[in-house]
Amino acid sequence: MEKNIIILGAGYSGILTAKKLAKRLKNHQEIKITLIDKKSYHTMLTELHEVAANRVEEDSIRISLNRIFEGRNVDVQIDTITEIDYEKQQLTGKTKNYRYDYLVLASGSQPTFFGIEGAQEFAYKLWSYEDAVNLKGHIFKMFTKALQETDPAKKEKLLSFYVLGAGFTGVEMAGELAEWVPILCKEFEIDRELVKISLVDMLDRVVPNLSVELSEKAKRRLEKMGVTVMLNTAITNIGEDFIGLKQGDQYFELPTNCVVWAAGIESSDIANKAVQLNQIGRGRIKTDEFLRAEGRNDVFIAGDNIFFIPEGQTTPVPQMVENCEQSADTIAHNLYTAITETGEMERYVPKFHGVMVSIGGRYGISYVGTEKKKFALPSFFSQFVKHFINIIYFIQILGWNKVFSYIRHEFFTVRNCRSFVGGHFSNRTPSFLMVPLRIFLGGFWVYEGVKKVNEGWLYTPKLTPFFQGANDLYDYIINAGSGEAISSATVVGQGAEVAGNLLTNWNILGLFRIILIQTTDIAIKLQVGLMDWFTSSVILSSESSEVFFQSVIVYSEILVGILLILGLFTTISALYSIVLQGMFVTTTGLYLSTWWMIFAAIAVIIGGGRVFGLDYYVMPWLKEHYKHIKLVRKLYIYHD
Repeated sequence: MEKNIIILGAGYSGILTAKKLAKRLKNHQEIKITLIDKKSYHTMLTELHEVAANRVEEDSIRISLNRIFEGRNVDVQIDTITEIDYEKQQLTGKTKNYRYDYLVLASGSQPTFFGIEGAQEFAYKLWSYEDAVNLKGHIFKMFTKALQETDPAKKEKLLSFYVLGAGFTGVEMAGELAEWVPILCKEFEIDRELVKISLVDMLDRVVPNLSVELSEKAKRRLEKMGVTVMLNTAITNIGEDFIGLKQGDQYFELPTNCVVWAAGIESSDIANKAVQLNQIGRGRIKTDEFLRAEGRNDVFIAGDNIFFIPEGQTTPVPQMVENCEQSADTIAHNLYTAITETGEMERYVPKFHGVMVSIGGRYGISYVGTEKKKFALPSFFSQFVKHFINIIYFIQILGWNKVFSYIRHEFFTVRNCRSFVGGHFSNRTPSFLMVPLRIFLGGFWVYEGVKKVNEGWLYTPKLTPFFQGANDLYDYIINAGSGEAISSATVVGQGAEVAGNLLTNWNILGLFRIILIQTTDIAIKLQVGLMDWFTSSVILSSESSEVFFQSVIVYSEILVGILLILGLFTTISALYSIVLQGMFVTTTGLYLSTWWMIFAAIAVIIGGGRVFGLDYYVMPWLKEHYKHIKLVRKLYIYHD
């Protein structure tokens, strides 16, 4: 019998619930999973400030729903749901109606304005992809106008920015803006002292989720970046070109053309309309321990919409991403159990591991650990953990495709060194400077291959003398005199002459073997034994076998060389070039005269053939056709 599961909302919890359910129910084609959202993409809400302050590209926080669910039993519907009849089990949308057997309400949150006059009309929100793009454009517009403005009062208004709310969103936005402003000032030739950034909140400290000490640390960092932190300050009203604030009994208006609202959230409109369910607070829905809406077995509540106090706790689960992720797993399990009537439902026992706030791209503060013990991490490790957690999330929703995109945006193409690792990984070196190195590396490989052809490598066994030098060295070290493995002191003493000869001939393999002898005898004998076995039993087992391996080497060298010269399949060619050198290391030894080939290959691995090479034409064509293969899209093993 067909069953319909509808997941309303493609936020963090909705996406993960749909993916986990689709995986569990992949053998149940009679069960239909429908994901409904008013947008065709999933938005990384925790990264909005990075786009709003122009640190990363706009598309870095927008992920296509069709890509996420490619090849999966999830029907994505783009629609706005206006009503839900929980008794008739029906959703009413702007385009059509939807019937369900089970509903997952994961519609998320939206900004709440607390009835403050003018806030909704004149403040710039930061709660969607569109909000981030609009805010970035508005900030840029303010600097564009300020460049041409001669009236000091009007210029002050254009360059005054107020971020309202000192929670995670507000602090991160203020920090990103403070990092962007010096860049804008340089671009528009505006004195940094003319730009005013203020963070306003009626609370007595920033990011109250942090400890008092870390909150103070965040405040000091913001002030160091040029942000004025106004605490114990109430917001009374907002106009088109001013903001009204109140400190104690003192009310004052300040001129501004840019107010950013980050002062609180409430449940989405559709969740707020759920009067048939037990609502608490700002539209959150009370659930049982299995995350079902209280009193209903066919409605599950996920993410920010949940109001649930875990056993042993005194406060409801926080409206944070970690709650979204963990609730999705519990709901997917319980839904599968309810539909298939197998197993037992699991209680929601979330384990939160702390919080982290970024103050610009270079600085972070975190308070992490377990429920019983939490600790602060240094800034570098805080940022590292943040990026690592993001990558784990991306692996779950879009695999390699999004992981590669994220790393590229955050490290390889980051603007103005705005990263916790600076700009050291950013591709600021013009790629055309790699062309001579690529061609020279390719030419050297061709030269080596042709030289071997002239020496008769395609017809006459030549490898035995190459291996013999290495074998003599092994025999000397391991079987010196009596056949016993010698000690490190013997190597230093009696082997000094051998080491000198090795240094003279630049045979790094020999030096490596001398160092290796200082480890256990068993490990040495095992490694040498395996090498001897492979050499004697496979490569040198017969003249024809020896000539075959010689031919592979010769043709590989010539082929790799030609491909590097032409700039065709450069990444593969460069990697294979390193493999060839690795093969020489483990057989005949590596000589200093060829060391440069390893580093040259590393240098041209990424994009080395895209300039003055055939990869410029071939790779885009291949990528365009490759990424349309169904299996490739289902496994996310492609780049945009």
